[in-house]
Amino acid sequence: MMDYLIIGNGVAGTTAGENIRKADDSGNITMLTEEDTPFYHRLRLNDYIAGDIHEKDLIVRDQKWYEDRAIDLALDHRVVDANAGKKQVETADGKSFSYDRLLIATGSHSFIPPITGSDKKGVFALRSVKDARDISAFAQGIDEVALIGGGLLGLEAGNALRRLKKRVVVVEFFPRLLPRQLDVDGAKRLQEIMEGMGFAFRLGAKTKEIGGDDGVESVVLEDGESIAARMVVISAGVRPNMELADALNLDRDKGIQVNERLETSQSDIYAAGDVAEFRGMPYGIWPAAMEQGKIAGINMAGGDERYEGTTMANKLKVVGIDLASAGNIDVENELEAKLVQDETVYKKIVIEDDRIVGCIMLGDTNGFNKITRAMSDKRSGSEVGELLTSMGF
Repeated sequence: MMDYLIIGNGVAGTTAGENIRKADDSGNITMLTEEDTPFYHRLRLNDYIAGDIHEKDLIVRDQKWYEDRAIDLALDHRVVDANAGKKQVETADGKSFSYDRLLIATGSHSFIPPITGSDKKGVFALRSVKDARDISAFAQGIDEVALIGGGLLGLEAGNALRRLKKRVVVVEFFPRLLPRQLDVDGAKRLQEIMEGMGFAFRLGAKTKEIGGDDGVESVVLEDGESIAARMVVISAGVRPNMELADALNLDRDKGIQVNERLETSQSDIYAAGDVAEFRGMPYGIWPAAMEQGKIAGINMAGGDERYEGTTMANKLKVVGIDLASAGNIDVENELEAKLVQDETVYKKIVIEDDRIVGCIMLGDTNGFNKITRAMSDKRSGSEVGELLTSMGF
């Protein structure tokens, strides 16, 4: 009987566990997570902060789901060491877990830049349900918030706090918002919409320090401006949790490197999700983590599925506004583009060699799946023309 061990219970780890059980109805599956909550929807943490939902509404897979599939989910188990030769991992409380096949799906953590004062009381990052609890509790006693970084989770946290009647100022090092998802014109349109909601912005600005004695009192910029704030939320991106890569002597660079089967450089050890790097790329998006988790789970249970990469496409809401982007958004406007825009909508289709290679849809994401399918299928010529005409381009 095979012993499967999964470290991490996010979308990659949970999907892997589900697919292992489909292929092997008798093997032992153990899933370890340092969190105190089963698999939950990270993008809804802002709804919890705003008070729109209860914590239980965040849960995607409850304890019964794991029990029904004979998956032993061990909460509050932080893995601190591992030994590839002994095929064993150790948790912070001194427990040991053995495996025949291991999946590392440890996800990522918030990156905190080296800003003076970032350790003060009242400074937060939003990545986990614990972070959301802490932000929600602290926000009850303050009115002014500075958001350092214009990333997606940060903007969503800022919007949740704005809905709680807090004054929110966004300090962003880049000259535009969401640089991975939006070009200059799209980001400008989003900024205008958010300013209409009450957000204030300092773009192309660098934080010098977070001021205050006991707790946060201000955010001081490099140009000398001091922004009043009693709470700071840092949204400066994420970094993969790769502590186990060294303990297991795994090849690593921007993430733990994997092949098409999601295998690492050590036999019987797989990686999937935010922590994995495939062909030089750590994807860091939900669809890639789900696809990688599925393939890793199938292969751990004896299958032979191949991962060929995931189209970099995101469909989401930012401050309540529909946003979708995929592929090459052509920030420098070097390629042919089709545009549809008005006061509330900005849509851009990027075309190269008669094929759709990227798109942005802000305010209206109808047809996004058709566009991404056309990109994946590499359709060209009249097919592309008919598709764009049908969508109003």
